[in-house]
Amino acid sequence: MEKKSAYVDAIPWDQPATMIDLDGKPPLIGTIRDCAVHFGLFKPEARANARILLTKPIHREGRQTRTWLLEPQEISALSERLRRETN
Repeated sequence: MEKKSAYVDAIPWDQPATMIDLDGKPPLIGTIRDCAVHFGLFKPEARANARILLTKPIHREGRQTRTWLLEPQEISALSERLRRETN
């Protein structure tokens, strides 16, 4: 998880982003911070279906191309980062 949090930690809180749900609920359009806050409020089954669509792609170790989506474990790392920085 440390490698994943390294590139997730570099995403600025004010970067625009959209949280989408694979169950078809309306998307949350806001900032990375907004998405991390809402993710922390989700029930476990909703967390498993959440993804964040980025406005700026991020580089991932071992991949030739940058990616536009954050997976649930990466969003969880963002949520944990927010909890660390606000306490």
